[in-house]
Parts: sequence; C-alpha cells; structure tokens
Amino acid sequence: MALTELKVRNTKPSDKPVKMTDGNGMHLLITTSGSKYWRFQYRFAGKQKILALGVYPEVSLSEARRRRDEARQLVANHVDPSEKRKAQKIESKGLLTFEQVARQWHTSNRTWSDSHRTTVLNSLVSHVFPVIGKRNISELKTRDLLVPLKKAEASGHNELASRLQQRITAVMRYAVHNALIEQNPANDLAGAVVSTKSVHRPARSLERLPELMNRLEAYKGRGITQIAVQLTLLTFVRSSELRFARWSEVDLKNSLWTIPGERQPLKGVKYSARGAKMKTPHLVPLSTQAKALLEELHSISGDKELMFISFIGDDKPISENTVNKALRTMAYDMKVEVCGHGFRTMACSALIESGLWSRDAVERQMSHQEALLNNR
Repeated sequence: MALTELKVRNTKPSDKPVKMTDGNGMHLLITTSGSKYWRFQYRFAGKQKILALGVYPEVSLSEARRRRDEARQLVANHVDPSEKRKAQKIESKGLLTFEQVARQWHTSNRTWSDSHRTTVLNSLVSHVFPVIGKRNISELKTRDLLVPLKKAEASGHNELASRLQQRITAVMRYAVHNALIEQNPANDLAGAVVSTKSVHRPARSLERLPELMNRLEAYKGRGITQIAVQLTLLTFVRSSELRFARWSEVDLKNSLWTIPGERQPLKGVKYSARGAKMKTPHLVPLSTQAKALLEELHSISGDKELMFISFIGDDKPISENTVNKALRTMAYDMKVEVCGHGFRTMACSALIESGLWSRDAVERQMSHQEALLNNR
C-alpha cells in the first residue's frame, strides 16, 4: 500500500530498523534512532542497487516520489542513476573523469593517421568508457582498470584486450605526466591478459593490407583462384562455405548470399554436403566489390551448379588448399605471415576494435558459436 504523509510523519522507531514500502521500488527506512531515509531499489546490468533519495522531513513524500520517478526514467533509458549522480558530483567539484582525460590524451597524439585515430577512440568508446568512463580518474584502482580488459578477454578477444590494456596504461601515464594523479595504477596490469592456447592462424594487419592487394593484383594464376582469394577477403567465409558454394545460393539483385545449413552432396566429393558451420542458414551481405567479383565469376562458371569449379572437372570444386597455394605463390609464408583462415582473424579483430559495430553483431556475421549461444 502506498504511503501517506501522515503515516510517514507519525511512524515511530522500534528496536529494529523498519522498512516501509511505497511502491515502484521506493521505501522509507526508519532507523532505531528515529532517522528516516528515502531509498530507491532497482536492477541495473543484472545487479540489485539502492539509490539514496534524501532524508525525511527535509525531503517530503511527494519530492521523494519525484526523485524516484526521475531515477526510474534513467533506468528505462539504460542509464545507471547511481553512476550519473557520481559523475555529477565529480563535475561539480571540478574533477576529471577517465573519459575526459582519455579524450585529452587522444587529442594530444597528433602524429597518428586519421584511420588509427578513429580506431583508437572507437575502441575506448565501445569497450572502456561504458565501464569506467564516468569515474573520477584520481580514484581509479588497478582492479577498476582490469574490468574492461577481462570483459574483452572473457569474450575470446585477447588481442583486443591487449590493445585496450596498452591504451588504458597510456591514458593513465598521460594523467601522471600532467599532474592529474600521483601514480599510475595501470602499471600493475602487466600480465593481466593471458593468451589462450589455440591453433595459430597467421593474419595480416590492416596496415599491411595494401601490400596483399598489390600482390593479389599481380597474381598470374587461374582467374577462379584469384576471385576465390578476393572473395574470401571480402566476405571472410570459411573454406568449405566458399568451395562448395552453388549459384542457387546467390541473389545479386538483393546483394545477398545465403549459405544453407546443409548442401546437396556432390558425388565423389568428401564433405561437400557442408554448409554453414553452425548448421543454420548464414546470411552474407554482398558489397559492391563482392558483387563485381561474382559477376566476373558468373561469366566463367555461371552455367554450372558450382561457383568455384575445379580445373579437373566442372562437377568438382576447387581444393581446400587452393587459397593457401595462391598465397604461397605470392611469396607468403603460410606459417608466420598469412593464410586463408587468417582473413577471418583479421576481419574479426578489425571490426570489433573499430567500435562501429557491436561485438555481438560481428560474432554473428563471423558465424561464431558464441553469438548463437548468447542468443539462446
């Protein structure tokens, strides 16, 4: 039952704290000494939290309800009322938040290229600012700085976590150099990001991509092979998803390639029934460049069922080593420089670090198992 001003005023303290509920998460806490505190209980990011709304009678019942309603609206807008209040206190005291200092640090690096500048800022905006951006930078401890790193690491993106560690450390170092804090708590982050043991898939960095494109342009092998490498780079699909592709899966008019969960097996071709790895249809949007390649490929194999036909027969696909053999012909070392699967590694890291898309969106486009599990 909702409280009344009369009930709030006349309720006396007892030998134990008393909690009187008003509704919509608000209650009045009456201590054994007789003090009366307005509180608002809410859930944010899966955690139960309490926001102080004031002390009665300085804050009346109607005013407490107004403050509660403001807080509820913030929660509805995905803003934590407690964090917003902390940020307001910091601002009123003239203190600096981590985000403010990070943006100053970012602006101070004038030698960066525009693309690198954008990548760095987007990584902070997407993965760091939502976690510690509003915190007073002078109050941040090593354990606080560790939170965004562990979130990235838990999602399997160790390279991103490592780069975030470097950038957080640089921001805190900038704060020390500018007398904003006394010591750099990020120095103790060394070794915080643990590399997981996995099969190494050598991949090019984005900075080395022009070199790869130049070598690919000069490649003198089969046209179908060259297109296979280029399309793998543009769509970052798996080898089997590309090799066993059928023209019936491609809709150039709507710029879409639908890889089915399973395919009709080809006689005498092992694993040719493989479709999308997750066994569900996988949608691959086709860029203008990808469509141009497919139109070129159609002039070669458009009258056949398979898109990437082998030189030994139109009813056979290219081999699983075709892309890697082409890269080897371009003088790349498959063990340490780049391989076909490395295109996926490069794309995944670059897309997530860019901050232009959510991690979940990238995982889904990569057709990673994590995205499907998170959707259940």
